[in-house]
Amino acid sequence: MEEHLKAREQSEPKETFTMACGCPSAQIQSFAPAKTCQEANQPTFQGSTASTLTHWPIQIRLVPAKAPFLKGADLLVAADCTLAAYPNFHRDYLQGKVVMIGCPKFDEAQAYIQKFADIFNTAGIKSITVLTMEVPCCQGLPMIVRKGLELANKKIPLEQVIISTRGEVLVNPLRKLGEKG
Repeated sequence: MEEHLKAREQSEPKETFTMACGCPSAQIQSFAPAKTCQEANQPTFQGSTASTLTHWPIQIRLVPAKAPFLKGADLLVAADCTLAAYPNFHRDYLQGKVVMIGCPKFDEAQAYIQKFADIFNTAGIKSITVLTMEVPCCQGLPMIVRKGLELANKKIPLEQVIISTRGEVLVNPLRKLGEKG
């Protein structure tokens, strides 16, 4: 019986996993814990755990352009993955802002451009922060927002923050899009 099992193991092809494309956003990565097990089990102070979310819905495709919470808002347009990658999302970015989330890779870009144009024409948005991941496909989100601004013929202060796949801020959040440094 053992000989049969060994022969079978050797003859069966080994299962391997390969990605369908070379897109960095689809590259599988595993991150080692930043702390040892003992350190991870030590209590830490996280501050307030209260949500700073002020409205619903939050998905770009579900938010009506005339939603009352958009009137005069500071708008945060966040790529879906940023909420999971950046541990202090509520504290550092959401507080005091109206959030809309979406994925520039899987969602309908042209529909989003029109949605943002409609919002910019009707809501009196004061400022826009676009929060994206470092992966190339995520960089479509600020382009979508800019095209919405162009279509609406509006000039609204716009900044982009880029988050690494490890949850670190890679671009200074005070730097405005198009500025050097």
